[in-house]
Amino acid sequence: MNIAAMKIAVDCRHLDSSGIGVYIRGCLPFFLDTENYFLLIGDPAKLEEFVSGRKNAEVLECNLKPFSLRELFFFPLNCLSKINKCDLFYSPFFNIPGNIRVPVYTTIHDIIFPDMPELVSPAGLAVRMGAYRRAFAKSRKIFTVSEFSKSRIEHYSRQKVPVIVTYSAIQHGIVRRQKTVTEKKNTIVFAGNIKKHKGLDCLLDAFLLARAGGLSHQLVIIGSRDNFRSSDNAVLRKIDSLDPGVVTFTGFISDEKLADYLSRAALLVQPSLYEGFGLPPLEAMVLGTHALVSDIPVFREIYDGFPVTFFNAGDSVDLKNKMIEILFNKKTSSPLLPDELLLKYTFEKTAKTILRELE
Repeated sequence: MNIAAMKIAVDCRHLDSSGIGVYIRGCLPFFLDTENYFLLIGDPAKLEEFVSGRKNAEVLECNLKPFSLRELFFFPLNCLSKINKCDLFYSPFFNIPGNIRVPVYTTIHDIIFPDMPELVSPAGLAVRMGAYRRAFAKSRKIFTVSEFSKSRIEHYSRQKVPVIVTYSAIQHGIVRRQKTVTEKKNTIVFAGNIKKHKGLDCLLDAFLLARAGGLSHQLVIIGSRDNFRSSDNAVLRKIDSLDPGVVTFTGFISDEKLADYLSRAALLVQPSLYEGFGLPPLEAMVLGTHALVSDIPVFREIYDGFPVTFFNAGDSVDLKNKMIEILFNKKTSSPLLPDELLLKYTFEKTAKTILRELE
């Protein structure tokens, strides 16, 4: 089949999610700049900016929660009717509605739950593994965002389905602000979902040690305090033990406000224990902010050749020493990314790879 003649259904219900939302929002404009016709499934208000003025796209309203029983067993018949008239169905995550009759393609960003089963209950792990296995079984091809994630997917799927790497990339709003000069503040920024595998506990320990050594910077957590669960009480106690304002939460912020925090920070720290890609360090460097990241395999892969500083993952003393080295020695000058690094990860490349593989 000629790819130019294809009608492609795209699940856009994750548009507001963190990494998944960035991925699909980044790809959509390049999808729509082709001769294919697209059925975009999701919230019409959120999709308006993508389809406005275009003749090769329509929105199919559906706000049914992903990974719900209703999605699996009672997906709206009117939606299924339209989807099953398309040539294929693409999901930017591993949830697949029930009764899809056309070829299915998915993106699995990571496979963290079987790799870190301590993050969920045994019952929660069983449910998630069921969703992974269903995606393995139903997908013609699986896309993922790093060679590391590809290796883990192939490990669990037993290579029953082709896995293609389609890296995540920098949001357009970040790229647009690349050459904007901003005054640095005495802030250290942590960006990402506030979950155990993000390593915030290690960062707080390192931050407390650095404060004891004379560090005067403020730690800014991009996210909401309300996102902490009861298991994170120890982290909250560490935060509450500090003077007011030493550690602050931004709450939910826009992409524009995120860019502002990143560009004005003296340092971004990404202490993750596990990632599929890990975008904030790339965004920080594009905006002229030094990035200090854990030496996990995926970061070694993604940031090979980039001017990042690595520390031993989970080692708060090493993290503290690297923070002090960077901040006290004023090694916070704007990292200059050459064109080959700026263009290494782009959503244009990602979208082209996906569309080529759909043919």
